[in-house]
Amino acid sequence: MSAPAPVVEAPPVVKAAPVLPPRPRNVRRTVLIVTVLVAFTVATCIPAIGGVDIDLASIAKHWQNGAKKLGQLMQPNFAFLPRTIGPMLETLQMALVGAVIAACISVPLTLWASKPTNGNRFGRTAVRTVINVIRSVPDLVYASVLVAMVGVGVLPGMITLVLFDIGIIVKLVSEAIDSADHDYMEAGKATGGTQFQINRFTALPQTLPLFANQWLYTLELNVRISAILGFVGAGGIGRILDERRGFYAYGDVSVIILEILVVVVLIELVSNLLRKKLT
Repeated sequence: MSAPAPVVEAPPVVKAAPVLPPRPRNVRRTVLIVTVLVAFTVATCIPAIGGVDIDLASIAKHWQNGAKKLGQLMQPNFAFLPRTIGPMLETLQMALVGAVIAACISVPLTLWASKPTNGNRFGRTAVRTVINVIRSVPDLVYASVLVAMVGVGVLPGMITLVLFDIGIIVKLVSEAIDSADHDYMEAGKATGGTQFQINRFTALPQTLPLFANQWLYTLELNVRISAILGFVGAGGIGRILDERRGFYAYGDVSVIILEILVVVVLIELVSNLLRKKLT
């Protein structure tokens, strides 16, 4: 009786990895785009056709002056630090109070400016127009006018921060509401809820994290903006910064800049922790 023939296993079939076709390249179009961008950039630097007058020769001639000023800023006078504590606390008060007032005002304005939360087209357009006008005016212009109206001090700076914050919060949050899905609001309408009830019990709870993120963001901005508002008499750390700059005390200016940097970083760290709690 003959032995059974051995079973020969077929070698495994190795599938070749798919080869992607080469990405098409349009060298002529790329070169044309780069050429147009370079030509436009060069044209904006030609004063004869209305471009920006960049005097490179003057920069090269006076570079030593800039290097000297940077050297002075690199030597902070920490003995001046105690004099900055009061103005910095004033700046923090302005930033916090301005952010809180703007937070309270921004909630109804945002709901009125968004289409899903305000079906009245005329009212929605009116609110958006007002917000666009508020956003179009620079904060330094607000501060300059308010200083002339109510006097030098913290009040014009705080009002400026409120207007600045409202423009940012309402613009960003209303656009986020417009671009989101609103199934929960449609369900509320289907059950016979009024627009006020839908906004209060569905839209507002859903958008509170967005509001919180923008409120914290404006608080960070307020500290930095307050340093600039002091240049026009709106109080805060900017007032003493402008004073020391006027006396060419760059060592004191450097200390103030470092203090602002530390405060902004600390506020950002606290804001990040709060954002994690809210999400």
